[in-house]
Amino acid sequence: MHVKPVALVTGANKGIGLQIAKDLAAHDLTVLVGSRDLDRGEAAAKAIEGDARAVQLDVTDQSSIAAAAERIRDELGRLDVLVNNAGISHAPAPGRSMEEIVQAGRLSAASLDEIRSVFETNVFGVIAVTQAMLPLLREAPAGRVVNVASSGGSLTLNSDPTNPHRAMFGTYSASKAAANAVTVAFAADLEADGVKVNAACPGFTGTDLNFFRGTRTVEQGAREPVRLALIGPDGPTGTFSNEDGPLPW
Repeated sequence: MHVKPVALVTGANKGIGLQIAKDLAAHDLTVLVGSRDLDRGEAAAKAIEGDARAVQLDVTDQSSIAAAAERIRDELGRLDVLVNNAGISHAPAPGRSMEEIVQAGRLSAASLDEIRSVFETNVFGVIAVTQAMLPLLREAPAGRVVNVASSGGSLTLNSDPTNPHRAMFGTYSASKAAANAVTVAFAADLEADGVKVNAACPGFTGTDLNFFRGTRTVEQGAREPVRLALIGPDGPTGTFSNEDGPLPW
């Protein structure tokens, strides 16, 4: 079996996912760079200092997920950390502006195809990958799952009429609220197994998810997911937080 702890980061060929992979490699973990496109994953892995390896992984494709899990077991024999980072803000639609995407995400206007596409990655993808990796995580001495979340999915914050961002609570935000519920469900289910499951909000980070309008760097955005990936035996489970502390569900 592989000696060093192993981490899998989904959607790690760019953005926050790539930075999380870099940071975990810097902590001497073997990092698996999950990417739908293997070539892009391999290019990203080469840009990481440390032990980084590309893994073809499409979180919406069950056969791809199963193949990744089988490869990890065959080649490394262990998985200690899973970071469910892969996410989309809208269905693929070349040429749409940010404003058009926001309008299309409003539940009063969103097509069911758009909603299903976002939920397929942000919710069902998280469940599918976590389920597939659970046999390995349960065998790990300290299994950790981190779901990259968003305060935009907080029901508490978005129920506040004074919150100016609640006008944008639509398809993407609802998917993140559902992913928060998934986090709590897995945390409760896996507590007896010693696998800790937490949700981390990176903040409004500049990535292609928001047309690089975010005000935080990927280095800043990766901090909380990495912290939770590396928590010790006294660390929490079933929590939702950012760099400043706990966030309301």
